[in-house]
Amino acid sequence: MRTTPLTFFRDATDLVVVASNGGADRPPDWALNLQQTPRAVVEIGTNKVAVTARPASQQERERLWIVITATHAGYARYQERTTRPIPVVLLTPEHPPPRRI
Repeated sequence: MRTTPLTFFRDATDLVVVASNGGADRPPDWALNLQQTPRAVVEIGTNKVAVTARPASQQERERLWIVITATHAGYARYQERTTRPIPVVLLTPEHPPPRRI
């Protein structure tokens, strides 16, 4: 098992990560691993959360990309470096936390 620190965003109960690999033409290894085995464990601080990964649909990616690049402009620069569309990956917790009222 490997640990890869990543920036993440929240979209409802999902965690959103970007498979940018610094704008390289090849996706990062962690993204390729999740394609093969979509179940993973995410650590946020001291919390560990079991998740299932899936690529964002085209509509989801378009919506999320606006937020992602507005928050971290570096991702837009990474996209300019490569011809591949940089994937956005959604990590859905197996047991989402209860909604707060």
